[in-house]
Amino acid sequence: MIKEIKFTDNAIKQINHLLSQKDNKDFFRIAIKGGGCSGFKYDFSFDKNPQKEDLKFNNILIDKASADLLKGSEVDFVSELIGDSFKISNPQSKSSCGCGVSFSL
Repeated sequence: MIKEIKFTDNAIKQINHLLSQKDNKDFFRIAIKGGGCSGFKYDFSFDKNPQKEDLKFNNILIDKASADLLKGSEVDFVSELIGDSFKISNPQSKSSCGCGVSFSL
């Protein structure tokens, strides 16, 4: 179970909405991957099969390595002038790029 990551009501509502639109996709996966102009980026995808090492919260999956990097974070879904998106406030992030897509630790 994912205890040290907070999900806002807006994030949970949007995840449930997205999953209701997908056929044969039972889970919403959040991961941290290498890339972007600052070194790391958040990755959001759908997954049918949880892996053995995945941490699970309702219908959300996070691999153990990503969960460690997300510890203390808040996942939200926001509507801004540039569009709707998931936003992660990560206290472990030291800096982020100008577009807000990638970050460094």
